[in-house]
Amino acid sequence: MSMSSDSTEVLSSEHSSASDAPLQNDSDSIRKRPDQQETILCLSPFSQNDGLGGEQKELIRFLKVGRKKDFVHIDRIDGKAINVLRGLELHTKVFNTEEQKEIVESVYKLQRMGQKGQLREQTYSEPRKWMRGKGRVTMQFGCCYNYAVDKDGKPPGIIRDEEVDPLPPMFKQMIKRMVRWHILPPTCIPNSCIVNIYDEGDCIPPHIDHRDFLRPFCTVSFLTECNILFGSSLKIVGPGEFSGPISIPLPVGSVLILNGNGADVAKHCVPAVPTKRISITFRKMDDSKLPYKFSPDPELMEIKPMVNSPSNKSPIEQNNRQKPLASYSPTTKSAFQQKNQNRNNKVPSGNTGTPSRLKNNSFIIENDDFPPLGSSNSGNRARFTRAGSRQL
Repeated sequence: MSMSSDSTEVLSSEHSSASDAPLQNDSDSIRKRPDQQETILCLSPFSQNDGLGGEQKELIRFLKVGRKKDFVHIDRIDGKAINVLRGLELHTKVFNTEEQKEIVESVYKLQRMGQKGQLREQTYSEPRKWMRGKGRVTMQFGCCYNYAVDKDGKPPGIIRDEEVDPLPPMFKQMIKRMVRWHILPPTCIPNSCIVNIYDEGDCIPPHIDHRDFLRPFCTVSFLTECNILFGSSLKIVGPGEFSGPISIPLPVGSVLILNGNGADVAKHCVPAVPTKRISITFRKMDDSKLPYKFSPDPELMEIKPMVNSPSNKSPIEQNNRQKPLASYSPTTKSAFQQKNQNRNNKVPSGNTGTPSRLKNNSFIIENDDFPPLGSSNSGNRARFTRAGSRQL
């Protein structure tokens, strides 16, 4: 699965299955960190021999990503009406079925490494479960985060003097894709993540992510779709059971962006899941909170979005804006035409905004095609039922 056309990377040593088969206990692999594992698996977004180049394949995938923005739910806070969901974005079809399978297998392999003591002590945590909704397997990469005051009196937040394993290659490839595909901004590239492995009945209680992590941050979902609840006030009904005004379904392979009020005003939680689920939350640490021994990863520096903003007047961007449609393959042209047809159908009468369009056999990228993260785009405004459930 090459997460981008220019960043093909091999990502896991012997393609392990998602089963619980034990790791081989050989002396060469016992102490290898995740970023040091030998890699032979090459990821590609398209397996068929369709004659398309890597750039065109990535472009087709990019155009098929669903982007739901401008979620709305008004709460009164300190006497003011506030949209507590402003800043949330849901990007769907980011990782296809094959990519999801490989990522899940990579997660299970890391879990087996943790169970065998092959990860640093604070990287892997598998608490003892004693009731519904209590405990889930977690793996932390890049930093060790304290959820509450610990036995040594350390407050919640990043523990700067603790070491965990660095981001594995697979996760770095995921980050590259999300930045290249305008899901995460290049100004906030994640340098840490936490993996949650849910069994049936596991949950995440209501919370707001700590300010040791910058905004935006994101969560990627795997195995099964589940709902995430949002609201300025969320109620605990019972073990693993919560209630709130807004429930947003998270499809597998999707990326949920949390920013603005959606990250800092609204709390969020995941009620007890009905079946196995995996989520990976990527976050950038505040520079003043970095672990003492943290070193920036050169591979994650200077990642560039795949399409430049139309406001940028660079020669490359000028060429991209009016590239003749005839220069693309039939498959790519079809994707462009479908995208523009869908957008044109959504433009209400009297709307003065100019949609993306085909003009003189050229594809024009308009400002609202790829709005800045968190920007307003009324054409994508989310709708909710009277009960607060989002209509996707």
